[in-house]
Amino acid sequence: MYTIKVNFEQKGLASQVIETNAVGDSLLEVILDNGYELHHNCGAVCACSTCHLYVEKGEEFLAELSDKEEDFIDRAVSPKINSRLGCQCILQKGAGGVIEVTLPDQTQFNGE
Repeated sequence: MYTIKVNFEQKGLASQVIETNAVGDSLLEVILDNGYELHHNCGAVCACSTCHLYVEKGEEFLAELSDKEEDFIDRAVSPKINSRLGCQCILQKGAGGVIEVTLPDQTQFNGE
């Protein structure tokens, strides 16, 4: 079982906790399936940077950063050392654990 704490940079949104056994799913899928907004203009195929998020804790439970993902992170708004693309953060097999992420302010994206 994974416990995913989702923090929001967007004002007025309180942190949320998601419990999931969705091994093999991406953080993007888990976040969307639980009713939270995370833009994904390319359809979750690692071809844009709109599902950009910050992994604060639990990186070891996610698929490794690929060169392609790193290239798109460089194009994201305000990338940091802990930046990832939600579509590429696949929950790995194992006993589970705690993952904490911060979603950038989603109001910065237009047209979706």
